[in-house]
Amino acid sequence: MQTVSGQNTLAQNLVALSAGLLFGLGLSVSQMIDPQRVIGFLDLAGQWAPTLAFVMGGAVVTTLIAFRLVLKRSEPLLGGKFWLPTRNDIDRPLLLGAALFGVGWGLGGYCPGPAIASLGLGSANPILFVVAMIAGSLAYKALNRSV
Repeated sequence: MQTVSGQNTLAQNLVALSAGLLFGLGLSVSQMIDPQRVIGFLDLAGQWAPTLAFVMGGAVVTTLIAFRLVLKRSEPLLGGKFWLPTRNDIDRPLLLGAALFGVGWGLGGYCPGPAIASLGLGSANPILFVVAMIAGSLAYKALNRSV
């Protein structure tokens, strides 16, 4: 199969799968698929657990280095162009979405990546979270279409 730009979609899909598996493995090794770790990080008044700060710090450093190296290229290895954000304003939907994300993260102890990675544990909590996440996404899409 070929994309519009002539690149091989199989290679793109294999790279995406590998990146997703590496991300999920990193979440598992760092125990970020355990909602109690996340809630422990957010519990500033109680027994604060700094583990998540170290994971986020490692991710930020890796991203800073990788983006500088990758964006020196004129185009991606497996695509026609880089798809970078063009907006830099802060609007009401962004603030509301960030607040909802934060409240959901604090209440449930999951964000989308770790929730999906923890589906393999067989526990009901990540399944319920992912179902609710999908329902919320579909509800937003339906409501946004009617506005």
